[in-house]
Amino acid sequence: QVQLVESGGGTVQAGGSLSLSCAASGRTFSSYAMAWFRQGPGLEREFVGGISWRARSARYAASVKDRFTVSRDNAKNTVYLQMNSLKSEDTAVYFCAGYYDLGIAPVSSQTNDYEYWGQGTQVTVSS
Repeated sequence: QVQLVESGGGTVQAGGSLSLSCAASGRTFSSYAMAWFRQGPGLEREFVGGISWRARSARYAASVKDRFTVSRDNAKNTVYLQMNSLKSEDTAVYFCAGYYDLGIAPVSSQTNDYEYWGQGTQVTVSS
């Protein structure tokens, strides 16, 4: 089993930046595609951005493309989400998630494809 723990959430003003981290406990981290999802109150959980286990490909939701960046450091078993130009619509609980990656297709944007999930961290954007 792999345990994922997010950190770095908080409150930031609109237009500001925030960085999230997700630490994995297992040594198999390098074989997993990783992604960030978010869920606002009363809303469906949605894909934000993800990265393949080799960090050779990444994809983002249209709503965050060019503002958010997903990266990873396999030696540290950690994946990151750098969020810039934050908007009030970005307010949500952010989750990191992972699944074993064969390295054939780009990282999935589908919730059901992810086997491991963190507990979530709150991001609040004020204006």
